[in-house]
Amino acid sequence: MTGFHDVGVAVIGTGFIGTVHLWALRRLGVRVTGMLGSSAGRGAERAAALGVHHAYNSLEQLLADPAVDVVHVTSPNHAHFAQVKAILTAGKHVICEKPLAMNSAESAEMVALAEASGLVAAVCYNTRFYPLSQQACGMVAAGKLGEVRLISGHYHQDWLAKPSDWNWRLETEEGGTLRSVADIGTHWVDLTSFIGGLKPVAVLAELATFIPERQRPLGPVETFAKTGDRASETRRIETDDAGLMLLRFANGARGSVTTSQVSHGRKNAMSWEVSGSQGSASWHSEHPDHLWLGHRDEPNQILQRDPGLMNGLGAAAASLPGGHVEGFADTFFALFRAVYSDVLAGGRSAGSNYASFEDGHYEMLFCDAVITSAKESRWVEVEGQE
Repeated sequence: MTGFHDVGVAVIGTGFIGTVHLWALRRLGVRVTGMLGSSAGRGAERAAALGVHHAYNSLEQLLADPAVDVVHVTSPNHAHFAQVKAILTAGKHVICEKPLAMNSAESAEMVALAEASGLVAAVCYNTRFYPLSQQACGMVAAGKLGEVRLISGHYHQDWLAKPSDWNWRLETEEGGTLRSVADIGTHWVDLTSFIGGLKPVAVLAELATFIPERQRPLGPVETFAKTGDRASETRRIETDDAGLMLLRFANGARGSVTTSQVSHGRKNAMSWEVSGSQGSASWHSEHPDHLWLGHRDEPNQILQRDPGLMNGLGAAAASLPGGHVEGFADTFFALFRAVYSDVLAGGRSAGSNYASFEDGHYEMLFCDAVITSAKESRWVEVEGQE
């Protein structure tokens, strides 16, 4: 293979995120060989609607296709483990949506399999690839903020704010024990760990389920879709609508984050602030092209995303000139560009900074600690981090 156009790619999952993956893959210029849906009929219907010429009838058929070099897994969480194992065993590179697995036992096995395979295995923590996320990472690494002292922020949404709102993530059988924390909280933890160069070593958590009963529509519902007046059944909900977490880091730094999928008006609002001994930086996903820089003895600054004004990491992640806003969908393109460069090289390169299966496994260990902390109302160490 000499270029992206030589790489054959299949996508598992035809919902919202599967569609976003497809858009980025087309922009990248790889060959999309086909899609696999939750059923043969669903896959064929969605593939036709998205202009994909082939729909696989089964995972086995997809993996038997010699034209497929890489598989993107955007299926519900409960399917990741078996699908990723089959993909790696078949000798194909894989990009898996987060969270990597349903629990840390599964993710540990996936890490071992990925390492033994020698294949490229990435987790789709795409928010690392907002150009200003990369910029901030480079600033912290260069000591521009001094020693990190405090990391704070939130990730709030409103798409599950009503009892009539429904998605497969609401049920433990498909999404896992945690919802807001696993779905969006791990995005925040991964991103701030990437920027600050520190992973939380302990957590004190409280979880809340504000809507204990919901109306489940009789039929499939795509993420963020409105259910309307469709026939439904009442379902008891045990997953978290919101989470509040205090964090400790190995260097003595502290942190705090809240997650919510029931905050009216917040469509996809992630924010973080890193405070160091020499300065601060802050960013909000609803204003993705602006990085706030805080100073004690001089005026504060706003860095507008502009490759000509950014450090090497930030400029490398940008695709458009300054003033041409890059947002959510662009992060997938930047992430996939990095991953597929390694696919062409035959393996992960030393300088690659997309999330690995090891990073995905850490997030599952973090979720384990959150669950234990919330149940027992105490600080819990994240396994292997002290």
